[in-house]
Amino acid sequence: MRVMAQLAMVMNLDKCIGCHTCSVTCKQAWTNRSGTEYVWFNNVETRPGQGYPRTYEDQERWRGGWVRDGKGRLRLRDGGRFSKLFKIFASPRMPSIQDYYEPWTYDYENLTNAPAGDQFPVAAPRSLISGEPMKVEWSANWDDDLAGSPEIVAGDPVLQKVAETVKLELEQAFMFYLPRICEHCLNPSCVASCPSGAMYKRAEDGIVLVDQDKCRGWRMCVSGCPYKKVYFNHRTGKAEKCTFCYPRVEVGLPTVCSETCVGRLRYIGLMLYDVDKVTEAAATENEQDLYEAQLGALLDPSDPAVIENARQQGISDEWLDAARRSPVHALIKRYRVALPLHPEFRTMPMVWYVPPLSPVVDAVARDGGDGEDLGNLFGALEALRIPREYLAGLFTAGDVSVIDDVLRKLAAMRSYMRDINLGRETQEEIPASVGMSEVDIYEMYRLLALAKYDERYVIPTAYATEGHRLEETVTDCPLDFEGGPGLYESGPLGEASGAPVPVAVETFHALQERQSTEAQSANASRPSRVNLLNWDGKGKPDGMFPASEEGER
Repeated sequence: MRVMAQLAMVMNLDKCIGCHTCSVTCKQAWTNRSGTEYVWFNNVETRPGQGYPRTYEDQERWRGGWVRDGKGRLRLRDGGRFSKLFKIFASPRMPSIQDYYEPWTYDYENLTNAPAGDQFPVAAPRSLISGEPMKVEWSANWDDDLAGSPEIVAGDPVLQKVAETVKLELEQAFMFYLPRICEHCLNPSCVASCPSGAMYKRAEDGIVLVDQDKCRGWRMCVSGCPYKKVYFNHRTGKAEKCTFCYPRVEVGLPTVCSETCVGRLRYIGLMLYDVDKVTEAAATENEQDLYEAQLGALLDPSDPAVIENARQQGISDEWLDAARRSPVHALIKRYRVALPLHPEFRTMPMVWYVPPLSPVVDAVARDGGDGEDLGNLFGALEALRIPREYLAGLFTAGDVSVIDDVLRKLAAMRSYMRDINLGRETQEEIPASVGMSEVDIYEMYRLLALAKYDERYVIPTAYATEGHRLEETVTDCPLDFEGGPGLYESGPLGEASGAPVPVAVETFHALQERQSTEAQSANASRPSRVNLLNWDGKGKPDGMFPASEEGER
């Protein structure tokens, strides 16, 4: 056993409302620059739908991820070194700009400079690549804009694999939102595909990054990633991808997409895993056994043997404590309600999802039944608006029984909490019916429904001995390459705090404190005026609101 640490994320899909706030804030922080117009490190897909880029899940076409050969060994689906050598200058498995979309802006100048006439001038779309007029035909979540049109979603690779009855029920409007970022896999095929060694997985926290100095723009990582979450910057000629906002998490702050999530559906925490089991688990023969195999590689941070081995590997007690308090570990390993996205790709992804249950209660109530009675809920799962077969195609390589277990736990939680909310005696047989205790099901409810900021994000900071490396310098900033996002001015590090550049570690901690206190500012001794245009509601100076008759503010 060799213990390593991995930062991971869980998303509760029951809470996603498809507002795209996560996508927009990530775009503003990381890819709001020339060369990355089409790049979305975070995107929200409407399901069913073709996804972004289109049909990225169809590995018969794109050849991403790993496959198991006849000898039980893993190999890249797109071929090894010699295969890549023959395709190094032109790869037929590479998504084109049409598979993403041609980014555009609008000719706003025409609105002000057009000559007087009988018709109002319009701002026609123009390509951000060529500058020429264009017709807008596709974008990052066009499936949502088309409202689930049967003509479009027929191209959904997952939908094509499920039963014909599910396809016929499509027009009865089953849909949900699926936010996606890089999976930061335990067995990343993008890293194995890179000929120049530019892509690497950080040993300390498992985040997968691209070394911009080593990258030669071969784009094998793009074709090798089955989730198509590596992008090519056509201006710099380098590959780029989601960085898990590592400048933030190094100081205990959540990712930008998590920080700004309206539905509070994201959880970030530390997982411990046995690196010696990764290859064996990923090479499991039956695809439907990959979920259990990956769970077997994830370790219990309370196990004395795991703790001892982790300390030998240099993992600090602070990180071990964070792993024990991790909401991600609780949802994945303890309660087993979070599932990996497409485990059949064999990359062992570390962004997991709690599948959606809604609106099963309303469906039962419409038929005149008690919508939160356990028996009614369990019976309604087979007629769920979002078919279990479709969810199984996303999260369990087609194993419906695992989906059933998760949905039954979520349904039991609703039924059990109904008694508590109505002030009635709880029924211990409800959690027992899904193999849980009353304490477990109540704590799972608190985590999924009521968890506060510090409970959803349990992120250990970087080791104190390496703290000096977090001080940005002009010559040693890993993000400050030509065309990169940088760490200065309006970089991805949150709101301006008034501190001089370069931004210091203390500024990060001030931002973290500001998220969890009611103080007007981090420096209470120097209160400042509030700019109502960007006021976040934290604190209020004297005189901002009139005093009441009792003299209270």
